[in-house]
Amino acid sequence: LQSLLLWADVLDPLLLLKPSKEIESSRLSIQSSGKTLNEPIHYNQMKQAFLLSLSSVHPDTDKIIPVLFRPPGNFLFHFAFIHLSLQSKFIFAYSLSFLQFLLHTYTTGFTLVNGNGTVKSEEYSVEQKQVFLSLGAVSYAACIGAFPVFFMNRYTLKSPLTELVVRKLLHAPLLGLMSALTVAIVRSPEFENGIEVMDRNGQVVGVSKNAGEKAVRETALSRAALFGTSFFLPAVFMYFVERANFAKTPRAFASMRMMMITGVLAGMLPVSLSIFPQCGKITRADLEPEILSSTEETEFFYNRGI
Repeated sequence: LQSLLLWADVLDPLLLLKPSKEIESSRLSIQSSGKTLNEPIHYNQMKQAFLLSLSSVHPDTDKIIPVLFRPPGNFLFHFAFIHLSLQSKFIFAYSLSFLQFLLHTYTTGFTLVNGNGTVKSEEYSVEQKQVFLSLGAVSYAACIGAFPVFFMNRYTLKSPLTELVVRKLLHAPLLGLMSALTVAIVRSPEFENGIEVMDRNGQVVGVSKNAGEKAVRETALSRAALFGTSFFLPAVFMYFVERANFAKTPRAFASMRMMMITGVLAGMLPVSLSIFPQCGKITRADLEPEILSSTEETEFFYNRGI
């Protein structure tokens, strides 16, 4: 619950308006807060500095994240995407494929920017490989997401049951599955090469493939929960609204649908981010023997990414 409330504060869109100098100043104030014991620490100031740092700075590299790929920017993008997809007149599979390609392109960029920042070996070209993996994952997810509509239009399956299953019920789980798949593909170097694990004092004790696999798996599950729920619940709700003829005009129906999806997305985004802690934990029994030989710690930590 505390993590959920924290992410609800971090997703404040007003944090996107903060300049880079203020972000760097907030980061420095947090790092030096323990060294200036003679100066009073104001709780509200430190809280705002912490929220700004958490929403704008990568925890591994200490670099400022581009505005569009920050957590608050994630919500704004999806709000704009939902508005575009609902207001447009696109009904063909090719148009749906383009919208899916646009969505997965953004989420893939968000995944790359906010993933674990462990430095890989020089002989392993992570950037080049991840670019090709990203393009392949985005293209595949977009095609799979539009395939049911293409199949329905190709074979003229226009019954009410088919419309309900393909356009409303099947879309949400398929989108959640493809979102999880793109996370696993794009961040595959993390469980192939491993990520850094730390002890309680923040000291790096080694690079673990098991921790990388755990981080990618948890992030993929959280992404599937976000998109699957955000599009499944509104589809079910609007089905009953349509059956009950509650919305008298098409414009009223479209407005209710957009508000419903936006509301569920606004609620599910902090939920999906707080399902698993960003600072992940792994036990000694789950790590590789070569890491355990250098320490007696029983619990280790890593940056899961978002």
